Amino acid sequence: MSVYVGLDIGGTKCAVSIGANEGQGIRILKREAIITPPNQAEAMAAMIALAKGLAQGQHVAGAGISAGGPLDAEAGMLLSPPNLPGWRDVSLTAQVSAALHAPCVLENDANACALAEWRWGAGQGSRVMVFLTFGTGLGAGIVIDGRIHRGATGDAGELGHWRLTGFGPSGYGKAGSFEGYCSGGGIRQLAMIIGEQHRQRGSIPAYLQSEKYDAKTVADAARGGDAAAQEVFQVCGDALGRGLSLLVDFLNPDRIVLGSVYARCEDLLTLPMQAALREECLPRTLAACHIVPAALGETIGDYAALALARQASQ
Repeated sequence: MSVYVGLDIGGTKCAVSIGANEGQGIRILKREAIITPPNQAEAMAAMIALAKGLAQGQHVAGAGISAGGPLDAEAGMLLSPPNLPGWRDVSLTAQVSAALHAPCVLENDANACALAEWRWGAGQGSRVMVFLTFGTGLGAGIVIDGRIHRGATGDAGELGHWRLTGFGPSGYGKAGSFEGYCSGGGIRQLAMIIGEQHRQRGSIPAYLQSEKYDAKTVADAARGGDAAAQEVFQVCGDALGRGLSLLVDFLNPDRIVLGSVYARCEDLLTLPMQAALREECLPRTLAACHIVPAALGETIGDYAALALARQASQ
């Protein structure tokens, strides 16, 4: 049996998955994760050894590596991404290809997740699809007619850098950015700012009593009736709609897939998002675009790497 090998490289954890075709989809046969070793050489040696062990005795048709950017996809090389400083100068795809005797491709994790959602998730059947990570940060992957759109330098989809307001929560090193409003870190900032405003008015939000509150804590508080927490998601949802309106009118996608925080907080974000979209978008472009939560859930990183592996085999 031929299998695919997916390597998902993160700043704290790395995972290796083995998958096989199952009809039009793919089935994950095995998966193992490790704490990311301290340097590139150790990490690649550990993942290659793990991949060889998991795929032992089976033909590897293709391998895929999903990692945070910046990176050079053609060279198969990371360019010292923030969560993996010092990773550069060595082709990861060349190492994996030589070790597994199979073609290998490297791709930005947002692009890889977009491809996975297009193939097997909420983006199936779309012609122009955009996937937004909406997790710790905000990045995007664009799939047009089944192909990842990278742009001239491989940096297409960095919409977290868009500045939505002159002042506001910071993300991507820029105050008032899309990522500042619409990410896990951004929601925490909004919760602090709005919570302090409520405190000054004499109403102390319960979530402020914990130093470790995050998007989930604030969402739970909002569902429990906390006014400050509900305002946080109102502001976040409005910013989400305004950011997406730029994307809808410029790229004219037929599907936008929203990951992580949106998938878990759809009930809190959808109404303000839709109101902003109706206010800002051209009616024709908005009517053509379906905005949906990601479908692959917590396994998306594994499917993303395997989507690249299947692409490498073709």
